[in-house]
Amino acid sequence: MNPHRTIDFLEQPTRYLFFTGKGGVGKTSLACASAIALADQGLKVLLVSTDPASNLDEVLSQKLGPAPVQIPGVPGLKALNINPEAAAQAYRDRMVGPYRGVLPEAVVRSMEEQLSGACTVEIAAFDEFAALLGNPSATADYDHVIFDTAPTGHTLRLLALPGAWTGFLNTNSTGTSCLGPVSGLQKQRSFYEKSLAALSDGGQTTVLLVTRPQKQALSEAKRTSNELAALGMLNQRLIVNGVFHSTVQDDLGAALEQRGSRALEEKAEFVRNIPCTEIPLRPNNLLGVASLRELIGNTSSGLESSVGTGAAPEVSATSSLAELVSEMARPGHGVIMTMGKGGVGKTTLAAAIAAELARRRYPVHLSTTDPAAHVLPTVGGVPGFEVSRIDPRKETQAYFKHVMSTAGKGLDAKGRAVLEEDLRSPCTEEIAVFRAFARVVAQGEKGFVVLDTAPTGHTLLLLDATEAYHREVSRKSSDMPEEVVNLLPRLRDPNFTRILLVTLPEATPVHEAAALQEDLRRAKIEPFAWVINQSLVKADTSEPLLKARGFGEVRFINEVIEKFSNRTALVPWLAEEPVGVRNLQQLIQPSRIPVET
Repeated sequence: MNPHRTIDFLEQPTRYLFFTGKGGVGKTSLACASAIALADQGLKVLLVSTDPASNLDEVLSQKLGPAPVQIPGVPGLKALNINPEAAAQAYRDRMVGPYRGVLPEAVVRSMEEQLSGACTVEIAAFDEFAALLGNPSATADYDHVIFDTAPTGHTLRLLALPGAWTGFLNTNSTGTSCLGPVSGLQKQRSFYEKSLAALSDGGQTTVLLVTRPQKQALSEAKRTSNELAALGMLNQRLIVNGVFHSTVQDDLGAALEQRGSRALEEKAEFVRNIPCTEIPLRPNNLLGVASLRELIGNTSSGLESSVGTGAAPEVSATSSLAELVSEMARPGHGVIMTMGKGGVGKTTLAAAIAAELARRRYPVHLSTTDPAAHVLPTVGGVPGFEVSRIDPRKETQAYFKHVMSTAGKGLDAKGRAVLEEDLRSPCTEEIAVFRAFARVVAQGEKGFVVLDTAPTGHTLLLLDATEAYHREVSRKSSDMPEEVVNLLPRLRDPNFTRILLVTLPEATPVHEAAALQEDLRRAKIEPFAWVINQSLVKADTSEPLLKARGFGEVRFINEVIEKFSNRTALVPWLAEEPVGVRNLQQLIQPSRIPVET
């Protein structure tokens, strides 16, 4: 691999820059650092987060909202968060407002109820995104607009929407949609079309695929590259973040370096055929403008002062993952869900828990709600339990056939044509995925279902959909499947559903998990435990950078234990990548656990 200089991808930047990739690869840090670097050149830059669980505020050390906010210390830089909930409320007001006082109150309430689901949240956030791309006047004051996107699956959905909604509006003849009158959507048509044109124009838009030197992250980057190319987004670059080179004779450091080298060698053809930049692993959390300037400038971070000379600070008492599994296994059935920020290891931990439950001879179904996740490669084969993925495309096709064979059965040709047209709405995918989620959760009545969920923002939209559908079920339960009727009660039952909040011992993943915990509690869902993954705090290493990272973890581990969680497990960083049943067992430490029969 022959990487360019760190700053090379900003030498001739296009007007729009999209940072995307698997959760936890460093998209936000790189997007922020790039925005600062361009602003430091005297350019005017707008930084936008499209992630429903944005952490721009924390990384920039500045409270943000839906309007551009000046970033202190960087005169040319402003930033904003697209707030899906606020955008949804504004969208509802815009759609329903003209009918208040004109139509009966009951009709207005019905319209508001129709616009209360996750589909409305998605299209409203998309409207904000499309306005920035498709309305030149919205960003006329800026030389560059940088988008810090949600993890890959959510982003691919967002970037596909300009084409999906444009196609739907071009073919819709009924005047209605799942979002109310099409006339309301038609007003946005020009923005959608211009957004699609901007995304497809390599002279205007560059996609920066951020990855880590890890098998799963590189595989997802390659898959994303192909899917974006299919959407017409061909101007792509690769950024390999967190590359580590050992500086001393150290087993742990050598193992980390070898893992990265092997992963890059396996994807050598992909890396060779795309402009590529390497960014070295940093010893510290990248929070605040000063540390972000270091990232792009690749300046010294003062490892010696970071490591210190004394013993590592003490960590409060934690459990092992083995102890959590034993406690969760007692009922003999139920749902176990791993939740948290992208890149914290939810998929790996879900696979490890599923493998361990299967080893104890329980019936187990491992699945995922993440549109970009593939749990089978993590398991490394089928080890005696069911493995699946909720595939949005397949679920949408199956739902289409179901509706046409039931609701469309007694319709004449014209009625079936109208129904088919309505089902071509992008909202249909949200409904189909939701129903599949309910169906998988219901299987917890007969055995264990281990669900690897999508990164935080996407998962919150799914839970929002659960509450919205539950309100609908309360009114029309007769024509709803049993699994849909009982979904929310099952999720709220602590004896049936156990949610593990997964985090890394770093500021942003911890605080995002804490915010997720509050959202879950508002939905009357109580997390079972926290799992702090990939910890170096107790690692036996003489590598200065790794020691620095371990020292830096202590404050966040103690913050979780003392402030957020009543039950916490600490999972160490492993020299061998936890892929395949044998390596997954290292996370659980099965040799210490008796097999239950």
